[in-house]
Amino acid sequence: MASSSSSFPLLLANPDSGFKFLKRNIKIHDQRTATALALRIRAASSSSSDSNLSSSKSTKLVTFLGKGGSGKTTSAIFAAQHYAMAGHRTCLVVQTQDPSAEYLLNCKIGTTPVWCNDNLSAVRLETTKMLLEPLKQLKQADARLKMTQGFLEGVVGEELGVLPAMDSICGAFAIERLVKFATNITQAKAEKEKFDIVIYDGLSSDEILRLIGGPSKARLYLKYLRNLAEKTEIGRLAGPSLLRLVDEAMNLSGGNSQLNGKISAELWDILEKMLERGSSALSDPWKFGSYLVMDPKSPTSVNSALRYWGCAIQAGVQISGAIGIASPHLNSKSMEQIKNNFSPLPFAFLPNFSMDHPLDWESIVLNTVGHDARALFSPSESLRAHFTSPVKFDEAKKSITLFMPGFDKTEIKLYQYRGGSELLVEAGDQRRVICLPPKIQGKVGGAKFVDRSLIITMR
Repeated sequence: MASSSSSFPLLLANPDSGFKFLKRNIKIHDQRTATALALRIRAASSSSSDSNLSSSKSTKLVTFLGKGGSGKTTSAIFAAQHYAMAGHRTCLVVQTQDPSAEYLLNCKIGTTPVWCNDNLSAVRLETTKMLLEPLKQLKQADARLKMTQGFLEGVVGEELGVLPAMDSICGAFAIERLVKFATNITQAKAEKEKFDIVIYDGLSSDEILRLIGGPSKARLYLKYLRNLAEKTEIGRLAGPSLLRLVDEAMNLSGGNSQLNGKISAELWDILEKMLERGSSALSDPWKFGSYLVMDPKSPTSVNSALRYWGCAIQAGVQISGAIGIASPHLNSKSMEQIKNNFSPLPFAFLPNFSMDHPLDWESIVLNTVGHDARALFSPSESLRAHFTSPVKFDEAKKSITLFMPGFDKTEIKLYQYRGGSELLVEAGDQRRVICLPPKIQGKVGGAKFVDRSLIITMR
């Protein structure tokens, strides 16, 4: 059942203005350099995957993981400039008060999308502004349903402060509004507000991991909530009213306000399908890309990137590649050693450039050092060969091999529930449930750590 385009609104400032760009006057050179033009042509035609980005119906979300100060914002802007120069409609989403992105872009970023240069827009997410739109929708739904007898109407959103976790929740809804992974919308509306690429420079790597692992983890919570609503007295009493309020605010059922048992079940199914679509999109390398970023000169930064690689696997997503900031102090031997640490991931270095203002991004992107990075951001079928399954089953040996870079055996805990048909893996402050094939189901007999992989033997 298709949901309305009003579902999961983009939580930005000035909600009444719609989804409009505040275009600023930018001086455009009358003549492009021949090298930049050649780059656009090569980027648009050399890779079938790049050309499919603009023509496909899906927006791609790109994120970066790494230690603070390792170059995540620099990598995000390099990627944004690369995609924009390749002709893809690109939006850089910043969720921090750090002005670094503004300095690097030479562009004032506001809470409404701002056009920075050809094909590139930027927006800053601020939770104090993002709180207003969902509250407005709840008030409108309550005005129709009269569930709180006007109580919500007396809540002044502008005086509400930001509580812990609100940044992540509001940011997740704003990103969903841009990429539309979970929602169904009409094609006309999708094209009107569509970006080819959304690059998210988020709060922190740990919060980004929560964001990308959220849809798959939320499905279990939804299952328990549904059981509570359908099988307990308090759930049967309060559930329909709460569902009706959610339906009115998000228009899940297409405006069907007669909520009965059947409609309640349909709404639960709609929510489940939304989470399923979101989880599926985040596991698709053509719709989602996450890159490790590190300062190769810093062992701490390199080790953090390795750790986040394992955490991302625990969150249920594949890492698309690893990025290092090139340095004149690194020799070829050191660079190869760092690349080997992240094998089989494709690895690329970004050019080390001066922070003179304003930056010449055409020259930076065209730098020969960044050639591998441009190829890394434009995945092809050959790069997909690097995506190895993090879980391998061997029915003959009755064993499971879990690829877990960044961890050692002492940091991994294994649990079993439901008669041995599943294996719960806990590591890196993440939990992952692995469904076991019938021939391997049983109790854990032993485990050993070999070459970044945990080999578990069942009995």
